[in-house]
Amino acid sequence: MLRTGEILDNSIHEHEHTTNRYAVIPTLTRLDADSNYTGKGVTIAFLDSGFYAHPDLVEPNNRILAYKDIVDVNADIYLSPAAESWQWHGTQTSVVAAGNGRLSEGTYCGLALNARLVLVKVSDQGRITETTIARGLEWVIENRERYNIRVLNISLGGDEDVPCSLSVIDQLAEDAIQQGIAVIVAAGNSGSEGKHSIPPANSPSVITVGGYHDNNQLERSRLELYQSNFGATVDGSIKPEIIAPAMWVAAPILPGTVLYKKAEAFSRLASVPDYQLAKLVRELEEAAVLPASLVDAVPAVIRDLIDSELSQNKIVATHYQHVDGTSFAAPIVSSIVAQMIEANPKLTPGAIKNILISTADRIADAPAIRQGFGVVNARRAVALAKTEEHALGTVRCGPVRVSDGTLLFQFHHDSATSVSLGGNFNGWNTTRSQLAKDSSGLWQLAIEAPQPGRYQYKFLIDGERWMEDPTNGMKVPDNYGGLNSVLVIE
Repeated sequence: MLRTGEILDNSIHEHEHTTNRYAVIPTLTRLDADSNYTGKGVTIAFLDSGFYAHPDLVEPNNRILAYKDIVDVNADIYLSPAAESWQWHGTQTSVVAAGNGRLSEGTYCGLALNARLVLVKVSDQGRITETTIARGLEWVIENRERYNIRVLNISLGGDEDVPCSLSVIDQLAEDAIQQGIAVIVAAGNSGSEGKHSIPPANSPSVITVGGYHDNNQLERSRLELYQSNFGATVDGSIKPEIIAPAMWVAAPILPGTVLYKKAEAFSRLASVPDYQLAKLVRELEEAAVLPASLVDAVPAVIRDLIDSELSQNKIVATHYQHVDGTSFAAPIVSSIVAQMIEANPKLTPGAIKNILISTADRIADAPAIRQGFGVVNARRAVALAKTEEHALGTVRCGPVRVSDGTLLFQFHHDSATSVSLGGNFNGWNTTRSQLAKDSSGLWQLAIEAPQPGRYQYKFLIDGERWMEDPTNGMKVPDNYGGLNSVLVIE
C-alpha cells in the first residue's frame, strides 16, 4: 500500500522474499472462484500512483474507458513513450483485478477479466498527497454515472489516522458509497509495527482488506496471516473487515523496462536444454546483463545464476513476477465484487459488504482482530449475491442505534432460521431477546434503551454460532479469540 509522500521505484517491492517457486498459483485457482462471472458489464475505477496501457488491459479489446491524470490534465496514457517507475504500482493493481492474461496465454488473468476500467492517476511522478487523493475521489464521484462506475479500488492512503468527521478523504469515500460505489481499500502493510489503517482505509463504510498467504500451496491448512495493519481506528472501528491473498500474487512486469528485458532473457535461458545454454548466453549477454565469464561456464554454473536471478526478481513467467502487499489483496476483492455485481446488478454497497463478511471464514487459531471476519470466499460470495434482494444501507461515522428511547437492531442473514441477541445489557441471556423477520426478510429487534454507558453485544445464529454486528465497526476482543460489537449510549 502506498502512503502520501512516497516516490516509487520499479525495483522496490512491498515485502522481500528469499524464495521463488518460478510459477505461482493463478488467482482463479487459488480462490476456487466461479469462472462463469468475469466482471462483464461492470466498471472498476482505480486510484493509484500511475498506470501503463498494458496489453492485458487493451488487447485484443481496449477495456480502458477513461484515463484521468489529476496532476497533469494534458497527460495521455497512450502517448507515454516508455514505462515510468511510478506507473508500476497502478499497472499491477489494475491487472491483478482485471487483466485478461494476454501475455501469459490466459494463465495469470484477474477474476474480472472482462470488466471495464477507469484509471485515475493521483501522483506527481510517484509523489502522492492527501489533496490529490481527495481530487481523485471527487473526480470519480462526479463521473460515476458517465462511466457507470460501480467499484472503486484504492491501494494507497493518506498521512495519519484522524476521526472520520475530520478527514476529507474519509468523507469523500463515504460519499462515493452513498452514491452507489463499492469502495475497496488496502489496509496497509505495517501490522508488525502495531499500526492500524489510515484514511480512507479507516472509513467505516469502506471494505478494508488485509492479507493472508498460503505459501503458494492450495491446502487451506497452510494459510497464515500477512503483516496487514489492523486494530481500532480513532473512531473505534476495527479494521480490516476481510483478508485476501497478499503474497505470491502474479502481476505484470512493466514492458520496456530493464527488468522486463531481463525477465525475457532469463525465462528463455531457463527453458532450454543444457547443450543450448552456451549459445543462448552469448546471444542474451547484453539483454540479461550477464557477466562475460559466463559464456565459458559449465551448465551447472549458468543454472545457478539463472535460479538466483529468477528468485531475486520474483520472476514467474516471461512477463510476470509475484508481488506482495495488501495493495494486491484489495484488487483481488475488487474483482470479486465485480463478479458479484455481474451476477446481480441490483446490489448496493451495503449488501456487497454484508455478503463478503457473511461468507468469509476465519483462520483458526489466528487473532480475530487481525483478520476481521476472515478469508474472502469468492465462490460463496458470488453464489449469495445471485439471490440477494435487500438494499442494505451503509453507516457513516458510526451507527445510530437509539431513537426515542428505543434500541433498534437489524441483522441480515437469509439462511438463518433463528437469530437472538446477547449483550451485557441483558445479561447475555439470548432467550430474552429473539429477533423476528420482517416482511423484507431482515431480522429485527427493538428493545428499551439501557442507561447511558458502554455496552458489548453479539448475535447468536441458529442457537450455535456467535457473530458480531456486520453493520457496526466498533468492536473489542471478547476474551475467547473473537470480537464483541460495542454500543455507546450517551
